[in-house]
Amino acid sequence: MRFLIASDLHGAAAPAAAIADIFRKGSYDKLLLLGDLLYHGPRNDLPETYAPKEVISILSGLNGSIISVRGNCEAEVDQMVLPFPVLSESAAVFADGWTIFMTHGHIYTPEKHPGGIDAFFSGHTHLPILERRNGIVYLNPGSVSIPKGGNPPSYAIWDDGRIRIIELESGRTMAELTMGTKA
Repeated sequence: MRFLIASDLHGAAAPAAAIADIFRKGSYDKLLLLGDLLYHGPRNDLPETYAPKEVISILSGLNGSIISVRGNCEAEVDQMVLPFPVLSESAAVFADGWTIFMTHGHIYTPEKHPGGIDAFFSGHTHLPILERRNGIVYLNPGSVSIPKGGNPPSYAIWDDGRIRIIELESGRTMAELTMGTKA
């Protein structure tokens, strides 16, 4: 399986268009979105190219290819304008023999999540993280629109158990990890 993974678009049209373009050109099975798709939220400044209606159009063009979870900025009105489910707190994805738990990160966290998983994918903090702890791989792809901690805009790729965090503008690999062999 091959997934493109992004989080925290926050209504920014240019990063959303870039992710859609990468998805279309990359032979991905699914686009995994980890929440905060349309609204910037009261704690964030407006991102450059803030245009939620454009983001709706961009993401709607990928309907059928997206698995998404609700971020802390999603609301019922977002579900009314998007053709794919966006209000679930979490989703389980089964890929290449691994169980991946997807969430935004404001309810379930790396410290508090269900057991029986191999990987935990979340956004929310806008900080890219890729690490293995106690047998679980933790991924936060960072934010494509409002990165924090001095990091560049970023996203991630799952490619048959190999995970990479990629800088959006340059395509440079920022972090890489292989799931390894299934016990």
